Amino acid sequence: MSSITADGRAAPALDHAGSDIGPLEQHHLQYANYRAVAGDGEVTKTHWHIATANALGWGFDGMDGVIFGLVSPMVIKEFSLSLPEFRSGMQIALFVGIAGLYFWPWLADRFGRRTLLAVNIALFSLLMPVAALSPTFAIFVVARSLLFFALNGEWSLGSMLVAETWPARLRGRVISITRSAWCLGASLAGAITGLVATNFGWRVAVMVPGVIALLAIYVRSTCPESPYWVRAQDRKRRISETLSRGGTVSGDDSAWFGKAKSVGISQVFMPDVLPATLVALFVACASTCIYGTVGAWMPLYLATEKHWSTTEYSLFYVFYGLCGFLGLCVVGWLIDRIGRRLTFIVTLIEGAIFMTLWVYSEDRVLLWAFGLAWCLGFLGFWGPSTTLTAEIFPTRIRGAANGVVWAIAYFVGFVLFPFVTIALQQHTGSFALAFLCIPVLMIAMAIGVFLFVPEHSGKELNEIIE
Repeated sequence: MSSITADGRAAPALDHAGSDIGPLEQHHLQYANYRAVAGDGEVTKTHWHIATANALGWGFDGMDGVIFGLVSPMVIKEFSLSLPEFRSGMQIALFVGIAGLYFWPWLADRFGRRTLLAVNIALFSLLMPVAALSPTFAIFVVARSLLFFALNGEWSLGSMLVAETWPARLRGRVISITRSAWCLGASLAGAITGLVATNFGWRVAVMVPGVIALLAIYVRSTCPESPYWVRAQDRKRRISETLSRGGTVSGDDSAWFGKAKSVGISQVFMPDVLPATLVALFVACASTCIYGTVGAWMPLYLATEKHWSTTEYSLFYVFYGLCGFLGLCVVGWLIDRIGRRLTFIVTLIEGAIFMTLWVYSEDRVLLWAFGLAWCLGFLGFWGPSTTLTAEIFPTRIRGAANGVVWAIAYFVGFVLFPFVTIALQQHTGSFALAFLCIPVLMIAMAIGVFLFVPEHSGKELNEIIE
């Protein structure tokens, strides 16, 4: 089945809807940017606008996470905190942020993808100065909590919009390459910390990304709504109106409507979706556990155990982000060429090997060399990770399912797993053993990917799951 857009281009039907264009799609077809992505797979300027919008979101997420990690030694010193006190405060913020992981994608299944993506970024720009001006650690934790809640929608929204607009043959590489903007954000955070925090303090450094995030205006003005979402809404409306008139619908429509009329957590665990949910949960939980230690504690580890200055570890983060950017770009090209699974496994093994060598290194040159080497795989594996969770669920619950999966993973990796990290640090007096857990988890994840993750390279979204 296909619809014909106002430009006379055939648009593939993404669900088993009727051949007529629905009223919502008729409305969106008035806009050139929607017509540009509703057609036959040709890449247009609008596709690049969508990719840029997703990249901006990930870039701000990278700045947010890394800049707070880099200034953590300064925050601990200013507020006279013990390590467990700081950990507890950040865990409260992370716990609140979990609600955002589900809330924003859940809203996206009801109100669309693009507006909420812009709202996420706009809230980020407003809340960064609030965190920077916090007079007490308690207020800092509240501001940090709101920031997590606001920006965590990016974990699902941007990748979904790319997956639902870009051609299948390019979907994996575009999601991965736009995901690599997180690394550029991390590099920029390192530069901001090194240049601003060391001279003007951590508060001024935290304010800078908020100004940059005003680019949210660009997101709202150039990105169209997802044709997948629009057609799903039209299909839902058509079936509902037919049934309310006492009419009959096809068996496929009836079965689909029974699942689509109510979007909630329970649907993510229905028998037809459960296999995809379990695979996505495995990938997401392993991803967050692997990243959690580095994301939260590496600046403190380098400052207290390797005796690096703020300037040196900030400079390391600049190159850490650039190497991660390179890794994700290479991975993005590979996952559409040799497949998701093989690329996934190779990046995980590479990261695990060099992470192990890095932990055991004392020489400064080797710390830099091995550190930048593990960045390639350690950050590169996020390409296939976020690609899989973006493409594995049906359109009717793609947002809610992504929200549930990443919310659970966030809780496991960023709220629970730090207890393990700090317990190991307190018991041994060093973060080294905690960091050695990372390569073990990466190898375990590589084995799990080999055994359980299906290959979706080049498939249309509805070929993956109905």
